[in-house]
Amino acid sequence: MYKKERIDKIMSILCEKGYVNVKYLCDELGYSKATVNRDLNDMEHQKMVKRSYGAVELTENKDVALEFRYHKMKREKMKISKFAAGLVKDGETIFIDASSTTEFMAPYLVKKNNLTVITNNLAIVSYLSGYSNIRVICLGGEVMEPPSMMSGDLCVRNAMIYKADKFFFATHSIDDNGEIGGGGKYNLVIDVMAQNSRQVIYLTDHTKMNLASNTVVMTVDRVDMVVSDYKFSEEFKKRYQNTKFIEL
Repeated sequence: MYKKERIDKIMSILCEKGYVNVKYLCDELGYSKATVNRDLNDMEHQKMVKRSYGAVELTENKDVALEFRYHKMKREKMKISKFAAGLVKDGETIFIDASSTTEFMAPYLVKKNNLTVITNNLAIVSYLSGYSNIRVICLGGEVMEPPSMMSGDLCVRNAMIYKADKFFFATHSIDDNGEIGGGGKYNLVIDVMAQNSRQVIYLTDHTKMNLASNTVVMTVDRVDMVVSDYKFSEEFKKRYQNTKFIEL
């Protein structure tokens, strides 16, 4: 692969992921760290990218569009969400965050009895509100990503009111250090939901593994269960012995 091809590939990865570490680029490109770092240094000199703490992002970083995230890894997300919904028991109260992955849980919840779902995802509210066996509570707030993803101060304050048996959430990345990265606009409401839940369950597909992030939502040691199609290393799992890893 010529240098220009590598740079084009790096730009493509950054347009999709937004923010990645050097190790991820090396794995994707099949080149050494030294080669990738030389390319990144040249790109930074041309002000194409910004580098920090062993990671890199586009100079003008933009979040991946919500419409794209719905379709990306859809089959894997449905498989993960189906398993997650199977963890929900009749009569429970659950938090579901505003993410494209957890939204796929909704169709698998409709046969639950006496279920309460609390969420900041208007699409989940709309889908489940037509079922008399499910009580749906919308946290409200500001629409952060049209048409359905909500957050903001009001959303956070409303989340503080409730307690839940389980909290299901997904973000855009998890790195080798067990740091779960996410968009800053949702971090506080996710933190409140986690604090107010007896069990915290993180859903992630393999494309989000080993990625760095500008912001950290929480670390894996705060999570009771991780559900993924990714096979975690034994070393990683030993570091978080109180977390259960479901590898589908």
